[in-house]
Amino acid sequence: MADWNLRPASLRDVEAVAELRAVVLRADLERLGRYDPHRVRQRLRDGFEPAHTWVIEVSRAFAGCVALRPDDDARWLEHFYLAPRLQGGGIGSGVLGGLLERCDRSGDRVRLNVLRGSPARRLYERHGFTVETEDPVDVFMVREALPVGEPG
Repeated sequence: MADWNLRPASLRDVEAVAELRAVVLRADLERLGRYDPHRVRQRLRDGFEPAHTWVIEVSRAFAGCVALRPDDDARWLEHFYLAPRLQGGGIGSGVLGGLLERCDRSGDRVRLNVLRGSPARRLYERHGFTVETEDPVDVFMVREALPVGEPG
């Protein structure tokens, strides 16, 4: 696995994240008939909250991002994107595992949505997420906090 770290995001990161989102989601959105090059970037810009977002760096270079936004009864895992050349090497699993450990320690349930047919769903299932609901575009998943010390 490549050497990676997380750093807090800032507003300066929004365009790099918006561009990565467009690249990462393009195939799934095209398959679903929903790809719009402007909209895919603008939705990220409109919802980008640096206070709840981390940038993933590999060898000190931008490689992706992830957000964990507090909500009423859970934390929402959002904007989890990793450069395609780095996918499948364990970085995403390492990032997700670390965030979930934090949520387990604080007793927080985690929710997310993933595009139907996305290979990312397998990653989430391996980390204990189960399907709550589905619609024609999205699969909504949830993971209850594990007691600290139990394997995920």
